[in-house]
Amino acid sequence: MPLFRYEAVDTAGDIVKQEMSAPNQNTVIEKLRDQGLLLLSIEEASGGLLNQQFSLPFMSTRGRISQKDVGIFTQQIAKLLQAGLPLDRALTILISIAEEGEVRRVLTRIQEEVRGGSTLADAMEAQTGVFTRLYLNMVRAGEAGGSLEVVLARLSEFMERAKALRDTVTSALIYPMILLFVAGTSVIVLLTFVVPQFEQLFEDAGEALPVPTQVVIFVGDALRDYWWLGLGLVLLVVAYMKRQLSQPETRYRWDGLFLRLPLFGDLIAKVEMARLARTLGTLLRNGVPLLTALSIVKETLTNLVLAEAIGNVAENLKAGQSLAEPLMEQGAFPQLAVHMIRVGEETGQLDDMLIQVADTYDDEVQTTVKRMLTLLEPVMILGLSLVIAGIIMSILMAIISINDLAF
Repeated sequence: MPLFRYEAVDTAGDIVKQEMSAPNQNTVIEKLRDQGLLLLSIEEASGGLLNQQFSLPFMSTRGRISQKDVGIFTQQIAKLLQAGLPLDRALTILISIAEEGEVRRVLTRIQEEVRGGSTLADAMEAQTGVFTRLYLNMVRAGEAGGSLEVVLARLSEFMERAKALRDTVTSALIYPMILLFVAGTSVIVLLTFVVPQFEQLFEDAGEALPVPTQVVIFVGDALRDYWWLGLGLVLLVVAYMKRQLSQPETRYRWDGLFLRLPLFGDLIAKVEMARLARTLGTLLRNGVPLLTALSIVKETLTNLVLAEAIGNVAENLKAGQSLAEPLMEQGAFPQLAVHMIRVGEETGQLDDMLIQVADTYDDEVQTTVKRMLTLLEPVMILGLSLVIAGIIMSILMAIISINDLAF
């Protein structure tokens, strides 16, 4: 029977480090829960990997703290507070199991600020660049309402869902890029290594080659002899685009163009709608005022056109309008989402309805991504096949032309 090594916190707030024999890891977790212990980490005594759900992989020696680190910290401190531990004791436990590095230093500074009389939100805000404005406002609202552990648990869930959405979009981009790379490499190999093998044969024939063959040979020679020029042009274009996109006016125009693209524009709108609804719903659920929440939401949106639309909505709210009405007037957001928001306002359950909107569009994003990948794969394969077939046919045309002349 496997032997598992674990770290847990008992009801007195002390860290317990022991081993237990059990058929599997879930059995250990259930037994510890029955004993009233809060599990922090677990691994096989033989040296198995830590279970990410119950460990603190963010406790590393890296020089900076990522949002993934913040998410895991949030999950763990929420568990400790929900178990009834005081905030200071919870921070002490997290610091004690952290390795030397930036995470431990940040946690130590937070604890020192709290011991000095600061609120947790103020102590976190003092750690420049670590916690987002959304995070700080939610913690501040949780402290004011006496429900910090509940807010931190919701924050943890929010960050997990946001990460899942990012991972879905990232995964959607990886596969087409791999296909594109393979396609480009195949074409370059054909043009620069295979086609030149026939050039001497064509030159010896001393006859004019078909136009497609001349084009293929010219492109192959250009790639082989002037690749450095092409690479330089690509780098210049990338640098130019990066510089242009750093300017708000240009970025705004491009963001508007992206929203109008077939398929991709719809996907971008759904991703942003899911992010908007989940952020706004989570903030409202934790007592953050609507106008403040909208200003935070505006910062989380990556598309400037939609961010500007949210700014306009906030101005209309100041004039006494409801949320759904200016959202509909902007014309930038999915109508289904706006109608759901209107229902939420009418029933007095806006925060719950916003979370439902976010869940709906999370599912829509996954469905859209799967549909796009289903369409994109055969299209890219067909395109690659046509290009390769065109190169091969141009060579065959030249060979057939030479043979006809020979007879």
